Amino acid sequence: MKLAGRRYGLILLPITDADGSLLYAVGDPSRLTLARSEAKPAQILALLEIERFEQFGFDDKEIALMCSSHSSEERHVQSGVTMLTKIAAKEQDLRCGGHPSMSESVNNEWIRKGFTPGALCNNCSAKHIGMLAGAKALGQDEEYHSSNHEGQIRVRHTFEELTGLKADEIKWGIDGCNLPAPALPLRDISHLYALLAHAADADAQGSATDPRTRHLARNYHSMWRFPEMVAGDARFCTELMLKHGGTLVGKLGAGGCYGVAIRDSEETRRLGANSGLGISVKFEDGNEEILYAAVMEILEQLGIGSVESRDAMKAFHHIERVNTAGVITGKASFSFKLRKP
Repeated sequence: MKLAGRRYGLILLPITDADGSLLYAVGDPSRLTLARSEAKPAQILALLEIERFEQFGFDDKEIALMCSSHSSEERHVQSGVTMLTKIAAKEQDLRCGGHPSMSESVNNEWIRKGFTPGALCNNCSAKHIGMLAGAKALGQDEEYHSSNHEGQIRVRHTFEELTGLKADEIKWGIDGCNLPAPALPLRDISHLYALLAHAADADAQGSATDPRTRHLARNYHSMWRFPEMVAGDARFCTELMLKHGGTLVGKLGAGGCYGVAIRDSEETRRLGANSGLGISVKFEDGNEEILYAAVMEILEQLGIGSVESRDAMKAFHHIERVNTAGVITGKASFSFKLRKP
């Protein structure tokens, strides 16, 4: 059999627990990586911690949407409209701009209607609404997207506190949606996701006594309870959470980034974790199809989830190429193996 194609770039795959212990890795765990939308759960945490943010009354479905990279389906856009109403703002107040949907079917519908997407159709629109709400809660709603805004300064401090990194160890750029985005060692991104899972466990056990843990737990629970808001119909993030029933949450970041938070279980303890697990994957060439397959390969190698849950995701894992006659002409395979450091 001949090799038809090769994808390069699964350069880093650290797996940590909530204590920050590195349990498994592929590649260099210290590689500085722009987290993109993989950073959203921690960014939204910073908003939830702003005094008076709760005055807007966002529900858990809306919190899930803030953590999302959504497909601009009707439910996503309409929820965005409701959220804007809650903060007495309009679409033109958002500084993200519009772009084609991440859903082919939504795009086709827009083309048929001659529709031009605006800011509410940006996959990061709800994060922008959350950031604008945070700015309003601070009494500084102008230029909420600026890196010098008090809200963005609080986001930076949140990342420093969660990771234990110094300010100069986290680099900041401007993301595709026009908000500041952090670049940090991928091991630390994994740790953020482990903390997210640990917070959900603490909340379930009634031991989430501090506000930060409760807010992190709310982000986790919002994402898995409303997975359709985190991505959209037939998309990987949504399907992954649907098939695993609250035991994990997953979040895509542009450019080949993916984060998974896995709650404490016999499986995670067998792997040596003192608490839940965090996984962060960076696939260098950015191909999302192979990225998703790699995430499923990682979960299989770790033995995370039931055989049934992994089998339900096999279309994402065991990618096939079929020709015009319906003949399978190729399948994806992986050469990496998880190793202990």
